[in-house]
Order: sequence, then C-alpha cells, then structure tokens
Amino acid sequence: MKYAKLHANPKLLTAVDSAALQGFYGSRHPAIISEVISTLSEEEIWALIQRADKHLRAEIFSHLDEDQQISIVGTLNSRDVASLMTDMPPDKRTDLFKELPEALQESVLPALAQAEREDIRSLSAHEEGTAGAVMTSAYATLSPELTTAQAIERLREVAPDSEMIYYAYVLGEQRQLLGFVSLKKLILAQRSARVDEIMHTGVIFARVEDDQEEVARKIQKYDLLALPVINAQNALVGIVTHDDAMDIMTQEHTEDMEKFMGIGGAHEDAAYIKTGVWGHFRNRYPWVVALAMLGLVSGFIVQRFEGLLLQFAILAMFMPMLADTGGNTGSQSATLVVRALALKEITSKDVLRILGKELQVALLLAVLLGAIAFGRVFFFGGGSSMPEGFSLLRIASAISLALGLQVVTSTLIGALLPLGAAKMKLDPAVVASPALTTIVDITGLMIYFTIAKLMIGGL
Repeated sequence: MKYAKLHANPKLLTAVDSAALQGFYGSRHPAIISEVISTLSEEEIWALIQRADKHLRAEIFSHLDEDQQISIVGTLNSRDVASLMTDMPPDKRTDLFKELPEALQESVLPALAQAEREDIRSLSAHEEGTAGAVMTSAYATLSPELTTAQAIERLREVAPDSEMIYYAYVLGEQRQLLGFVSLKKLILAQRSARVDEIMHTGVIFARVEDDQEEVARKIQKYDLLALPVINAQNALVGIVTHDDAMDIMTQEHTEDMEKFMGIGGAHEDAAYIKTGVWGHFRNRYPWVVALAMLGLVSGFIVQRFEGLLLQFAILAMFMPMLADTGGNTGSQSATLVVRALALKEITSKDVLRILGKELQVALLLAVLLGAIAFGRVFFFGGGSSMPEGFSLLRIASAISLALGLQVVTSTLIGALLPLGAAKMKLDPAVVASPALTTIVDITGLMIYFTIAKLMIGGL
C-alpha cells in the first residue's frame, strides 16, 4: 500500500526521488510496471525506464506494447538502442528488430556485439508462424561426460544469460541433441554420476519448420516447460518456452475466432483499439458483401411463394424461428468440427463417422424442436387467419416437419463445410461460419415452403 498513489497516478512517478522509484520497482512485477507507465508519453516512459538497472530496464521494456516499443526506439540513438536490445531476451529482441524501420535496423546492427548480431540474423531467418520464428537461443546445454557436480557449476555460470535452466540439454560434438536432464534430477543424483547416465534420451522436440501452433500443442500435451527445436542436421538451435506457447495459443485462438466470423486482417492480440475505423471496415466488408449478395437468393424464394404466404399468414410468424434454429444448430455442429480439426482429433477422412454421429444428434434435436413447434402452432395458433377448410392440425404438422428437416440439414451442412474446406486444404474456420448462416437460410426457406406447399396446398 506504500506505493498505491504512484500506482494509481503514473504521472507522479516522473517526479519522485530515486529511492522512492527504486522501491516502487522492487515491489512490482515488470509486467505491472510496464502496464502502469504505458499511459505516459514515450519520452516519460523512457526517462523512467532509464532509472532502473539494465536488466530490469530490458524486462519492463519487453512487456510494453509493440507499437510503444517501436515509438520509444525511434527517439533513441543507436547506442542506447543497442544497449537496451542487448539485455532483452533473444526472441523478444529479434521480434523488435524485425519491426524496426530498415534505416534504423542498419544503424543499430553495427552497434550490437558480434554475438547479438549473429543471434538476430539466425532467428530472423525463419519463416513467420514456424517454431524457428518463436524460439529463443537463451538455453542451457551440457556435455554428456560431465559429472552432476560439474553440471551444476556449469548451470550456475550460464544461468544469468539463460531464459530457462530447469531443463538442460545434452549435446554431442556436432550439437546433436542426445537428451536432457532436469535441474531436480541433477540435485538429487550422486555428485560423481555422469550426465549421460541420468539424462532422459526420449526427447520430445520440434523442427524449425514446424507450425507454431503444433509446437504449442506439444508443450501443452506433454506438460513441458520448454520444447527443444532442431534443424535438418538434428542440431539443437533453440527452445520454445511455456510462456511463449501460451502467447501462441492466445494468438491462434484470436485468429480462429476472427476467421470464424469472416473477419480478415492480421489477427493480432489486443488490436481492436489500435486498429482504426477504416481498418476494421476493410477487414470486415468482403465476407459481409459477398454473403449479402448470396442472401438475395432468400428474397427470390420468398417472392416465389408469395401467394402461399398471403393465404397463410401464420407461416410468416414462424420464419424467424426457422432461420434462428437452423443457424444455431448449424453453428454448433460447425464449431465442434472446426475445433476437432484444429486439435487433430479428426481429419476429412472421418467424414462418414462424423456425419453419422451428427445425424443421430440432429434427429434427436429435430424431434424435440418439432414437438415444441407443433404444440405452439396447434394450441396457440387458432387466432391466425387462414382460408376456410384448412386444418390447423395440418398446418402445425407441416411447420413442425419443416423445422425438423431444417435442423437435420443445418446440422449436416455445419459439419460438411469445415470438412470440405479441410479436404481442399483451406482453413475450415474461414469457410465454415461466414457461409453457414446464408446457406442455412436458403436451404431452410426452400424446405419450409416446399413442405408447406406439399402438405397444405393452397387456393
């Protein structure tokens, strides 16, 4: 509570003495500090960061928003930028470097030490969205012939420059990955035991070209703190840590959600506020316009059966329920299938099994919802106008049957769209949801009016 006022009013931080500021820094996590000062101007943020020691300075800076990082770096000279980037984690440093303007990259790179320059070049060489692009080079390695006592001493030496030392990777002469050993096992083992005697040889690993989502899924599946990444020569080139895996999963979830709703763009986390109105419009209009044009088909269907609607106004009352129910059941089916495809639980080859299961679920839903619709029409639809000689029982039967068929077809369409997209090597999330509502509306109206025409007839 001592620093509550500073936390509540970041502007006060710019005027406090060094002792108070250091006390504030020592009582807060770097992520919280960056969040507190993020409301200040770039000049004020840098002035505050400079008053922290170099390691804390780099940590606070690493937690700032990417746009703020770039803005701050743009106000600094190349020497200050190089000093700041030297103390940043290798993966964060590389991410920042890749976002800098080319002119600033050329001025900063010579100011960095040789090791940092080579590290940036190496990590920058990998394609975005792959394991190589998200890995870090700050990891601990051991030789197999070391004793556990020597290994622990080695970890003490490299710990300040390693992002994660709970796992130490055992390498051969050509940096080939032989195994790994945990810090816990090193501590519990006999001091004279060799590393190759206690190491785990069944290593779960990724290759540099593997998709980042697959890497994150491996870390989640096997409960790992980090996953080693090897190249084509089976040499260890980096690791992906669990915190980076969480960032990847968040990013992929954001991307899937936005694609599922037909939103284009970069699919960045926390991008809503910083994206302008024109940017949001540009990301949203393609699918909306395309599906609106396709939706005109629904109008033609209604126009074709205009005479039936004029005779039986009661049919118009239940059109919204038909559309909503079809959209809801189709979306449920599509969501489950898209998720299962993303988690590799199913493939497009499982289409018959999936359709069989969805058909059974759809039939149960159709019976339930059809019964509800029948009861609503038969017991509470008597006040609606209709030509003489037409039975309310027949109308209720027609509406409930049409609704049941709509549920079945919508559910199957919801499953087929993502499966078909996966078969054609397209993103299921992009194809499934945006097109689903429009297609279900069209098929639903055709089913509704066709059943009504066949069962009710007309004058």
